[in-house]
Amino acid sequence: MSLSSATALAALRAIGEETRLRLVALLRHGELTVTDLTEICGQSQPRISRHLKLLADAGLVDRHREGAWVYFALVADGPLREVADHVLDTIDPLDRVFAGDLDRLAVVRAKRSAAAQEYFARVAADWDQVRSLHAPEAVVEAAVVEAVGDRRYDALLDIGTGTGRMLELLAGQADRLVGLDASHSMLAVARANLDRAELHANRVELRQGDVYAMPFEHATFDLVVVHQVLHYLDDPARAIAAAAALVAPGGRLLVVDFAPHSFEFLQAEHNHQRLGFRTDAVEGWMSQAGLQVAGSRAVAGGQLTVQLWLAQSARIVPGTLRSEAREEA
Repeated sequence: MSLSSATALAALRAIGEETRLRLVALLRHGELTVTDLTEICGQSQPRISRHLKLLADAGLVDRHREGAWVYFALVADGPLREVADHVLDTIDPLDRVFAGDLDRLAVVRAKRSAAAQEYFARVAADWDQVRSLHAPEAVVEAAVVEAVGDRRYDALLDIGTGTGRMLELLAGQADRLVGLDASHSMLAVARANLDRAELHANRVELRQGDVYAMPFEHATFDLVVVHQVLHYLDDPARAIAAAAALVAPGGRLLVVDFAPHSFEFLQAEHNHQRLGFRTDAVEGWMSQAGLQVAGSRAVAGGQLTVQLWLAQSARIVPGTLRSEAREEA
C-alpha cells in the first residue's frame, strides 16, 4: 500500500519539527504517557500534548486510554510507519539530543518498574500460595508451549495478561503480541516485565478492558490465550464466547485453568468465583461459541490439576494436545 502525496507531505511536516521528531524517536521504543514524555523532554504538558495531537492527526501516533492514563505509541505498521522508520534510521544514534532522551527514558522506565514491582510485591504472596498447590510453573509453561505448537502466529492475544508472562513465553512465535487486563496496576507490572525482557516495542501492545466487551475487531487474532482467568469470572461461558469471536479463520483458542477441586478457601481468600471446571463443560462452551474442540490435557503434580483446552475456528490441525490426560511429575 502506498501513500498519496498529501498524506506523505502531512507526515513529513509533522515529523519535521525538533520536538515532534524527538517524540517519534522515543515512541519507537514503546508506548509512553504525556507525563513520561514531559519528564523526558523537559517541556510543559500542554506543549507535549499539542505536538502529540499533530502527530496523531498525521496518522503517525496512536493513543489509547487506560483508566485515568492515556498512552501514546508510534503507529505499528503500514506506509506511515515506514516513513517514520526511514527518517529515524538516517539519524546518528550517538546524536547528543537523542542519546540524552534515551538516557532519560531509561530513568522513567526504572521508576515505572519500581512502582509496578512494589504493587506486585503486595499481591505476590497470594499468587505464590496458589502456585504451590499445582505442578511447577515450568511444567505448566512447557505444556502451554507444546499446546501452541511450533507454527508461527501473526497476532496473539493474551486475555487477562496479568504479569505478561504468557506474552513473554510465546513471544518467539508471534509477530504481534497483545495483552488485555482489567487492572491498570497489573498492566503496569506487565509493562515493566516486558520492558525488562526487551521485547521489541513494535510487537507488543497492552490494553485495559473488560473480558466481556474487549476493544478489538472480531476475527483478528490467530491465537487467543485465556490463562488462569476463567475461575475469577462470574460467567465463564460468556467470556469464552467473547474470546472465540476474536479468533481469526483457522486460528486457535487455548484455555488454561484448574480442573474441579474442593479448595473453598480460594473463593474466600483469593476471590475465585469457580472451583475449577469439568472438561466437558469447557469443551461445550467452546462448541457453543462456534469453535471445533481439538483436545484437552491435564497437568497433574500437586493438589490442584491444571487443565488445558484447545479449540480451532475451522479445520482442526493435527496437533499438540491429546485427548487423554497425562500426568506430569
